Amino acid sequence: MADYKVLLFYCFTPLSDPEALRLWQRDLCESLGLGGRIILSKDGINATVGGELRNVKKYWRKTKEYEPFSQVDFKWSDGTGPEDFPGLRVRVREELVGFGAPGEIAVDEHGVVGGGSPLTPEALHELVATKDVTFFDARNSWEAQIGRFSEAVVPTVRTSHDFVKELENGKYDHLKDEPVVTYCTGGVRCEILSAMMITRGFREVYQLAGGIVRYGETFGDQGLWEGALSVFDNRKAVTFSPEAAVIGRCFRCDSASSRLENCTHLECRRQLVVCDGCAVADVPLCDAHPSGAQSAAGVSASRSIPEG
Repeated sequence: MADYKVLLFYCFTPLSDPEALRLWQRDLCESLGLGGRIILSKDGINATVGGELRNVKKYWRKTKEYEPFSQVDFKWSDGTGPEDFPGLRVRVREELVGFGAPGEIAVDEHGVVGGGSPLTPEALHELVATKDVTFFDARNSWEAQIGRFSEAVVPTVRTSHDFVKELENGKYDHLKDEPVVTYCTGGVRCEILSAMMITRGFREVYQLAGGIVRYGETFGDQGLWEGALSVFDNRKAVTFSPEAAVIGRCFRCDSASSRLENCTHLECRRQLVVCDGCAVADVPLCDAHPSGAQSAAGVSASRSIPEG
């Protein structure tokens, strides 16, 4: 039986010809039978790919041979099979993550210019032991429904594009003189957000290097993380150990669950926490839509939600 793996990585570095790199990455993945999602821009690469272990290893080796990507922090996790990534999307965009502020972030060969101080998982614990730290979630708010750092601030954002308005509405001004640690899945969103916060007057901003993934690899469920981690493939969510807490609540019956499903109304992109019992009993539809109206045929008909 084939062993399937998922590879998550990003790299901020100036790229002179992202379209040429798009073609190279597309052809490389297709030649190896890999699925996933890769975004390139003038500022670097943001990618998640998956497939059989031997082919993911070949992809990893080839990608590292490109000098600007040679020092990338690649994050490996277990896949479940070819259904993790039923397709491949390789695109060039103006931003690696869609914050809607392409001219605000500057990048050099060392990464984002003027970003927050990076913290390893161990350094994060040292900081928490000496300061009253506020965790600031750099993800979409629905991701935090099933997992987040203890007592974290979870901004009311549906996509990363909402963060600019969220930061500028004064809601978090009381944190501008406090130590704030931004975090996200693998590090790309919190690296950008930390720079945006500093630009807007936050004076002591940190970013969790390697994101929740690296933290979970280091401390599992014996640290400050609580719950499951939402991921942008058909696995939907992963945990770091059998002892993971279940903090999500089913939107229908309020029972504990770490299962995320799309609202199946064809025009809706909302992610819902749903327990296995309610998912089997009925098609998940959010409260904004009448039961059954323009819905897809069943829970399995999920639509991909672009990260950002």
